[in-house]
Amino acid sequence: MPGVPPARYAYLGPEGTFTEAALRSLPAAATAALQPCGSVGAALDAVREGDADGAVVPIENSVEGAVPVTLDALSNGDLLMITREMHVEVQFSLLAKHGTKPEDIRRVATHPHAEAQCRRWLATHLPTAEVVLEASTALAAAMVAGPNAPYDAAIAAPIAADTYRLATLASHIADRAGAVTRFVLVSRPGAPQPPTGADKTSLVVYIHENRPGALLELLEQFAVRGVDLTWIQSRPTGSALGKYCFTIDAEGHVFDARVGEALMGLRRTSDEVRFLGSYPRADGVVTSVTTGTSDSDFAEAAGWLSSLRLG
Repeated sequence: MPGVPPARYAYLGPEGTFTEAALRSLPAAATAALQPCGSVGAALDAVREGDADGAVVPIENSVEGAVPVTLDALSNGDLLMITREMHVEVQFSLLAKHGTKPEDIRRVATHPHAEAQCRRWLATHLPTAEVVLEASTALAAAMVAGPNAPYDAAIAAPIAADTYRLATLASHIADRAGAVTRFVLVSRPGAPQPPTGADKTSLVVYIHENRPGALLELLEQFAVRGVDLTWIQSRPTGSALGKYCFTIDAEGHVFDARVGEALMGLRRTSDEVRFLGSYPRADGVVTSVTTGTSDSDFAEAAGWLSSLRLG
């Protein structure tokens, strides 16, 4: 629209990362200004400070698990909300300058997660090469492409070959095919989008104190209301040794009565509850509602209680 500036999206850079690929899967990215950032924290701070309308960051990998830096950044600082999640199949390629032969490779750069997922391939095909870990696969590719490159090759996303004009010496080199990374689009707090029936709610819960049954009490808030959890991670709060918070993904939407009641229960029994948003699931799986936990069931129970109080 004339006179309306394009949306601005920050992402974990540099150019050529899987995060950029996740961002480009969003229709809005086609007309947006994309801002690569040097770290997850920098991308999220760009949103907090108003320099970006949203940020895309990785949060979970099907092989390596949670991305701790993202969990910590969402658990601390000014509140941000997840508005969408994206799944990107992780494929790795061995990239080098044109003319490089496999036997010329002595040093390979990549990200720790990529190294872990290609370890067997490296041991088989480049057994004598030194593997050096960098902040991202794209940074590794950029360093290989630069003058006086300190590395002979990089393991990176296929998109990095075009971005940095490198040759692909080998593709599909991950030890386990079908690995997926989950990314989230994060924005400043606002009203949640309407429920779709295939939603997920994310939150961070801080317990009052570490005592027997504290985690069980937290989980019971969901169980007794028929809310299924899809993911739970513990992270240190940083305030003292032994102090932890829990990042949780639950099926359903905050507008669902069962989810709302669970959040109220957590609010009463926990030290702090940080609501990170309700948003559509990337896999589109519709939430299964068990008997006695639908909105109408909760409404009927509330009406019954009201009738008891009125006599």
